[in-house]
Amino acid sequence: MTDERPPHLRWGFLGLVALGGAIGTAVRAVLADAFPAHDGISWVILVINVVGACCLGFLLDALAHRGPDVGRRRSLRLFVGTGVLGGFTTYSTLADDTAQLLDVGRWGAGSGYALLSVVLGLAAVALGIWLAGRLRPPSTGRDGGAS
Repeated sequence: MTDERPPHLRWGFLGLVALGGAIGTAVRAVLADAFPAHDGISWVILVINVVGACCLGFLLDALAHRGPDVGRRRSLRLFVGTGVLGGFTTYSTLADDTAQLLDVGRWGAGSGYALLSVVLGLAAVALGIWLAGRLRPPSTGRDGGAS
């Protein structure tokens, strides 16, 4: 008997996301503690979000080109993509840090930090997708030859 419920209602998938999220959040917390904010700007959070965006772009592109989102691919996407990388990245901390900078009148630093995070995040996703494409094995056509 197969479970026909959507993935977000299946306990096994919820467990994968929760476990991955705990791992990603723990890694982020260790890094954030090791490299505290400097002058109100958390550079490690910026780096974490950019690295996470690149990894997510890579993962999703690689998985999408390997077939439908079922079985191991779905489990990997939920564990690593939603769980680990979702816990590792923290755009809520970016928003809070930006708001705090703006609240104390540091408009240039706050808006620059937010803009830099978004621009670098988009570039990182594009880089991840590009890297996945470069590392993808050549596809084969129905006749077995390279296409």
